[in-house]
Amino acid sequence: MNTDALVIGGGAAGLAAATTLARARLSVTVVDGGEPRNAPAEGVHAFLTRDGLAPAELVRIGREQLAQYGATTLDDAAVSTARDGERIAVTLASGTVVRTRRLLVASGVVDRLPDVDGLHEHWGKGVVHCPFCHGWEVRERPLVILATDGALAAHAGRLWRRWTDDLTVVRHTPGVLNAEQEQALAEAGVKVVDGPAVAIESDDAGVTAIRTADGAVPCAAVVVPTFVEARAGFLAGLGLEPEPLEMMGTVVGTRVATGPVGATAADGVWAAGNVADPFAQVVAAAAAGNQAAAAMVFSLAG
Repeated sequence: MNTDALVIGGGAAGLAAATTLARARLSVTVVDGGEPRNAPAEGVHAFLTRDGLAPAELVRIGREQLAQYGATTLDDAAVSTARDGERIAVTLASGTVVRTRRLLVASGVVDRLPDVDGLHEHWGKGVVHCPFCHGWEVRERPLVILATDGALAAHAGRLWRRWTDDLTVVRHTPGVLNAEQEQALAEAGVKVVDGPAVAIESDDAGVTAIRTADGAVPCAAVVVPTFVEARAGFLAGLGLEPEPLEMMGTVVGTRVATGPVGATAADGVWAAGNVADPFAQVVAAAAAGNQAAAAMVFSLAG
């Protein structure tokens, strides 16, 4: 099938972009694999007029509003890409090949968690990573930070103190904290205990503790570092490979590199949302999708 603009990813960035593209009277196709990063979360936060809305409901409303502009949505996944004359050919998992004039990648990322029993089961509720997404919900409760990198753990300890004064760092990796980092945490009133972490303990109400080789540390939630892996392997046919993403000198994931309005190094290809900026919250991802879509319309004006 042929389309003017193909959007890979049906989350906030992809749906916002598709709506802008369709309102510009382009033929638009959205391909959505149905694996949103924020699916386990109870609600979207810091999104003006949408605070607390369930992620699935946000997508439902977005799809409904997009449909009125005539866009097509496919429940499928991109597998590979290639140049096809002046168009880009995208092969989907179903075997369908979509040929498009412009491509927007909004496929998001996958969070890779440390290997601790129970982390995946409580991910997005009792196991969290972002204070701006989850801090309010666990405020004034005992929290544990799982330390796998010294600089990141020290930073997280000082940051999360804004939400609680009962904070403990567990050295998940032996020797992970140096003397300066230990001192910074102590000055912030953050306790430090030895790990490694073995498992998450919970009851019907949620997380109750994190168990180490020496015992259990009571807590209402566990803050974990994640390795954020861009969903972008299908772009190899266009010569695009995700680049390492660093934070405080540590590689914390991968991303698709873009310019100010989402343009990538490949002609006719833009990227927006977490696949380009893994730290972007939902409202920022939607804004990036809108901006990238406008740039795509501009590029077609000639």
